[in-house]
Amino acid sequence: MSITDVIERARNEGRTVLTEVESKRILEDAGVPVTAARLAPTADAAVQAAEELGYPVVLKVVSPDVTHKSDAGGVRLGLASGEAVRDAYDGIKESVKRREPEARIDGVSVQRMAPPGIEVIVGVSLDPQFGPVLMFGLGGVLVEVLKDVAFRIVPIEPRDARQMVREIKGFPLLEGVRGQDAADLAALEELLLKVSAFVEAHPEVAELDLNPVFAYKDGAVAVDARIVLA
Repeated sequence: MSITDVIERARNEGRTVLTEVESKRILEDAGVPVTAARLAPTADAAVQAAEELGYPVVLKVVSPDVTHKSDAGGVRLGLASGEAVRDAYDGIKESVKRREPEARIDGVSVQRMAPPGIEVIVGVSLDPQFGPVLMFGLGGVLVEVLKDVAFRIVPIEPRDARQMVREIKGFPLLEGVRGQDAADLAALEELLLKVSAFVEAHPEVAELDLNPVFAYKDGAVAVDARIVLA
C-alpha cells in the first residue's frame, strides 16, 4: 500500500492520527529506518507475527483513541514465547479497557525488540509562519526534562543535519562517554535528511514523532512512530 493510499484510507475513516503500523509503513517507504510493525487483530495473529518476526518481541495497543500507550497499560516488552505473547495480548486489552473504557481497540502492533541504543528524538511540527519545522534532541523522558533540542525549517541541507546533531548540549553522549560506543553520526544525519524530504513531499503531514530513535555505533532505527495529518 502506497503512502497516498494509507493517507487516503485514514481520511476516508475520518482520522487525522495514523496508527503506529501505518506511520512506520509509509516512513519505511520513504527510506526512514524503522522497526517493522505488524498489526495483529487477535491473539492468534499476534503469536503468528511474533514467530515470523523472531523473539523477543514488543506488543503495543493499536487504537485511534489512545495517545499515550504506556500510560494506558498498552505496552508489553521482552516477550520470548507464544504463551507470553498470548498473555500480553489479553493483558493489554484488559488494561486499556479498564483505564480508557471508551477506546476502540483495533488489536496490537507486534515488533521485534530492538537492542538498546542511545535514545534520541526526531520530530516535525507546523509553524504558522514558517511551515514544517524539524526537531532533533535526546530522546525518551530526557526531551521532556532537559528540553535539549535543535530546530531547523524544512527542507534541510546536509550542512543543517550535521549542525543539528552537534549543537545539542547532550552531544558528548553521542560521541561516547565512559566506554560507551559512539553513535553513528552519519546515520543520524541521513535520518534527518530523509524525514525532511518526506515532510517536504507530503505537506498534509502536520506532526511527526519518532521517539525514541535508537542510535547505534553502526546505524540508527526508530522504534516508535506517530504521524498526524493536517
